[in-house]
Amino acid sequence: MADPLSRRDIDFLLHEWLDVTALTERERFSEHSRETFDDVLSLSADMAIELFATHNKKGDQNEPYVGEDGKVVLIDEVRTALAEFTKSGLIAGSFDESVGGLQLPSVVSKASLAWFQAANPSSSTYPFLTVGNANLLAEYGTPEQIDTWVRPMVEGRFYGTMCLSEPQAGSTLADITTKAVPADDGSWRLTGTKMWISAGEHELSENIVHLVLAKTPGAPAGVKGISLFIAPKYLPDGTRNDIALVGLNHKMGNRGTTNCLLNFGDGTHSPADEKGAVAYLVGEEHHGLMYMFHMMNEARIGVGFLATAIGYAGYLASLEYAKVRTQGRPLDNKDPSSPAIPIIDHADVRRMLLAQKSYVEGALALGLYASKLVDEEQTTEGEAAENAHTLLEVLTPIVKSWPSQWCLEANSLAIQVHGGYGYTKEFDVEQFYRDNRLNPIHEGAHGIHGLDLLGRKVVMNGGKGLQLLVGTITETVERGAAAGGPAADYATQLKAAADRLAEVTVALWSAGDVSVSLANSTVYLEAAGHVVISWIWLEQLLAVGEKTGDFYDGKRAAAQYFFRYELPKTGPQFDLLASLDRTTLDLEPAWL
Repeated sequence: MADPLSRRDIDFLLHEWLDVTALTERERFSEHSRETFDDVLSLSADMAIELFATHNKKGDQNEPYVGEDGKVVLIDEVRTALAEFTKSGLIAGSFDESVGGLQLPSVVSKASLAWFQAANPSSSTYPFLTVGNANLLAEYGTPEQIDTWVRPMVEGRFYGTMCLSEPQAGSTLADITTKAVPADDGSWRLTGTKMWISAGEHELSENIVHLVLAKTPGAPAGVKGISLFIAPKYLPDGTRNDIALVGLNHKMGNRGTTNCLLNFGDGTHSPADEKGAVAYLVGEEHHGLMYMFHMMNEARIGVGFLATAIGYAGYLASLEYAKVRTQGRPLDNKDPSSPAIPIIDHADVRRMLLAQKSYVEGALALGLYASKLVDEEQTTEGEAAENAHTLLEVLTPIVKSWPSQWCLEANSLAIQVHGGYGYTKEFDVEQFYRDNRLNPIHEGAHGIHGLDLLGRKVVMNGGKGLQLLVGTITETVERGAAAGGPAADYATQLKAAADRLAEVTVALWSAGDVSVSLANSTVYLEAAGHVVISWIWLEQLLAVGEKTGDFYDGKRAAAQYFFRYELPKTGPQFDLLASLDRTTLDLEPAWL
């Protein structure tokens, strides 16, 4: 079985490109070193391969179910793996030392956690949601809330969730109907239903800390009336809170993670004379969506990593298969008695492998770059911190959505490389595809991120987000031009594409009609994503420089593939966008 990720690639990205060891010169990370970073990565790889990858298929084939006692049942290996993960302390990676964290740079912590996402997407979901939950509360919670809920999550004793969607609302959070009313003791009482809650019920931890969006009495309509609450499965005194599992959703993939329909305050777990689940307000009323975006944006980057990790695992599996599977002969060999050759010797198989390589290695590099921006924002001041924040804001929709689309395509190509075997359950790649298919949907569907990128991020602050992105790409272009050779050629192509992105953005917003401007925002997202990944590939190529060896030649080949096969696709996309095409706007539903 192939490893789910490439340690060599991670080392290249962290040390030869991003120079993460330089972060140890900053006070926040001064207790760390190259050695501690490498130790964390080695431990992560070993645990992921030995404890998580070994039950990935079993978890897929044995979905969680509700037992006769009403408790959720999972295979034993999930608890064993997560218990060891907790003991390792890795869940505390990027948290402050003040709450029991290791205070690792985000970029190192994300590289560490990617191993577990690649090895077992389902089992890794439980602690990773917990990390996002705890980060939000560490930022906005009171000291008491931090002591009560955050510290046990950092220790791995409690797990956390995010409860946003409802059956009737989906992604339209303005339409949620879950209600919260104040109680005499200063707490609140929640009533309502939440849908699609990953890790919403299980017996893997001492407690489950739900972060729930709800509306309070007299709240303004829409998203401005949303507040955020902590609603634990068990109250501090050990009493079961009135949060009931209505049922588990049965999914196409990612089957090992419970996905739940939850009722809050329906009386299942409370006396008949009491109404509502006990909850505690986070921050101020009506600021809930702003607070939740802290977790949502972190989760969006996490989904990008998850999609990348699954795509990467599929790429490495298909690469291993292509080296040992023999079939066919060279096109210029007419002798039917000659031995069959490994399929990797066929040009079209190499095309599919190289495409996968360009997608997954480009996506991993982008995710780590974005994670380092988190560290830059956290450890710098003034303009540097502001620029890191702005660039991260404009990149987040792409960090989430580009890997979700193209690393899924990598999984599809991995199946194709396997041929008919890839479509069977005996090989891992069919599960990888099913597991990855969720990622274009959750944490904001693909189209929502197109609207976010074009409708908000590139025009915020008078267009500063787009200006900063294009300016940052231009800096790379200038270094590429100075390097000469293929890098200079790619720099010329990238400069033209980045300029076109800026021009088309202006043209779209000159329409004077927001419906027209945003009608093809998904196309905009995809074109912008390809420009960004091209930039990331030029960055990697410049880090390769004149170094020799198969690894570096592989980077050169993947960069060449992306600039020759992928970046040119943006030309027709930009043409369509610039034309202010109304095809979808003018379409009558009756015509479909």
